[in-house]
Amino acid sequence: MDIVLVGLNHKTAPVHIRECLAFPGEEIPKALVRLVQNLAISEALMLSTCNRVEVLAAGPCASDATGAIKEFLAREKSLKLKDFEDSLYVCESDEACRHLFRVTSSLDSMIVGEPQILGQVKESYRQATLAKTTGVILNKLMHRGFSVAKRIRKETGIGDHAVSVSYAAVELAKKIFDDLLGRKVLLVGAGEMAELAVEHLINHRAKDIFVANRTFERAVALARRFSGTPVQFSEIGRVLTTVDIVISSTGSPDIVINKEMAKAAMKARKNRPLFFIDIAVPRDVDPQINRLENAYVYDIDDLSGIVEKNLSERMKEAARAEGIVDEAVLTYREWFSSLDVVPTIKALKDKMDAIRLAETKKSLAGLKELSEEQLAAIDRLTESIVNKALHDPIQFLKGSGHREGKKRDYIGITRDMFKLD
Repeated sequence: MDIVLVGLNHKTAPVHIRECLAFPGEEIPKALVRLVQNLAISEALMLSTCNRVEVLAAGPCASDATGAIKEFLAREKSLKLKDFEDSLYVCESDEACRHLFRVTSSLDSMIVGEPQILGQVKESYRQATLAKTTGVILNKLMHRGFSVAKRIRKETGIGDHAVSVSYAAVELAKKIFDDLLGRKVLLVGAGEMAELAVEHLINHRAKDIFVANRTFERAVALARRFSGTPVQFSEIGRVLTTVDIVISSTGSPDIVINKEMAKAAMKARKNRPLFFIDIAVPRDVDPQINRLENAYVYDIDDLSGIVEKNLSERMKEAARAEGIVDEAVLTYREWFSSLDVVPTIKALKDKMDAIRLAETKKSLAGLKELSEEQLAAIDRLTESIVNKALHDPIQFLKGSGHREGKKRDYIGITRDMFKLD
């Protein structure tokens, strides 16, 4: 039995190809059932996200399984194989395991260390188990992958350090205020990054959200989304006296919050800290505000610099994580290799047990009637003798894969010696 993985991702295929091969979640179980009807595929599961489409499978022959998966993808999506084959990567055996472990641990993600991929892999496994298209090989492999991801999260800092501008802003706010519980936030203008920053702040238990926009209707709509309070653009100066964090992202060509506004607000606040996150280009917040005591202004370049530094830190942690992945690949390989010897060990045990039972029956036939307790004791005795006699040969067979690849030779000798065939 071989393990293969065939797929494409954000590194190998542009979005127009990825979206053509994407599988909606509800389609996957039935598609997997159709896939395993091919004699080249014994077990299979599929991972389909916005950044990747991958099929992991086990089958009698790696090349046959690979061909079957490629034909399956083309047939299911009514495409010609030549239209996307150049975007595919194919991994076999150890490399297939390594790739899965790296994906599950977010080492192969667009943003290294992002946590969403583990949940997506778990969902893909759940779909395969519902379709009953996995077996002992992929079940063991997937659980090993989940274990690797958990260990990497625990033993490395791969998930630490903010690597998005919106989350970097929240991390800075936490350094200034220690605890964001109950902090009041003013959102000026709109913009995806600014709105994401507000969502992150809410997740960190910020309390009252105020929204100001030149178009008051837009302010009302955004405030409703955040269960906040809309304010007129002209009221920004007043609101500065009560909020703790200001996130600004307008399209204004001029400064929206100047030093005089901030100075007046700081006086009314009695110098309580005020934190500005300026995501606008051109800038909304006067950088001179940084000169005021307890006023802190960070613009898009400051945040981008923090993100770049944090990405570098994550990559250092990723190097440590790769070592954990390599160790897991070796462990899985040892288990997978042991599968070759299982039928021989079982056949050996079965034959020895059959001999034990036959000889015991023959020996007891000439004896006077024995009690149930005596018969049970004799059965335990003979079973123990056989198990102890087979212990060393079985351990030898299990470990023979490390003896210069001679496992198949040792299995053959064992089967010949004991006439197991």
